[in-house]
Amino acid sequence: MGNLIYILFACIAGPLLLMLGVVDKKARPPLAYLLVGLFLALFASELNGVLANNLAVSYHTITTAVTPISEEVLKLIPVLFYATVFSDDRKTLLNISAAEGMGFAVLENTFILLQAPQSATILWALIRGFGTGLMHSLCALIVGIAISYVKKKRKLFYTGTFAALSAAIIYHAIFNSLVTSQYQYVGAVLPIVTYLVIVYFLKRQRKNKKL
Repeated sequence: MGNLIYILFACIAGPLLLMLGVVDKKARPPLAYLLVGLFLALFASELNGVLANNLAVSYHTITTAVTPISEEVLKLIPVLFYATVFSDDRKTLLNISAAEGMGFAVLENTFILLQAPQSATILWALIRGFGTGLMHSLCALIVGIAISYVKKKRKLFYTGTFAALSAAIIYHAIFNSLVTSQYQYVGAVLPIVTYLVIVYFLKRQRKNKKL
């Protein structure tokens, strides 16, 4: 099972990588960041394993206090890099951050499923897909939205970026705490509610721009 995540990464990332030379120029950044998300999930699995082996804490502490930090920091770096080096266009940052989160969630969910397929149920699939998977995308999206606002405001850039990262870490930790407790159904619903709020906010913003 140790090499399974590398096999999954190669199977999923291979065709996506080749498609970068085929798709339209505007579609390349989201596709590239979907690949970045896949790689980050691979890297995070190794990093979290090292942290779990070297920190004298319980599994619950690892999932609620360690992995939210490591994973959200990893997801922040590529989005921040794109905003700094290539473009801080708000629409593009939203697209790449959402794609990065989706890539991360796809590899993580697939790996966990193949580790213990006998324990998978419809409820498990719903929680992993609409809960954990959506949570990863939302955390990355929250950071992307924040950076798109603060990138042009130098006085707010560093504090705003740190605040966005902190919000993503806290949200991730709250979700992990809920889904590993007796309130797992609340945790499963939390990303869906957050998603609806963000969709409403973005649609209202686009509508106001058209007026």
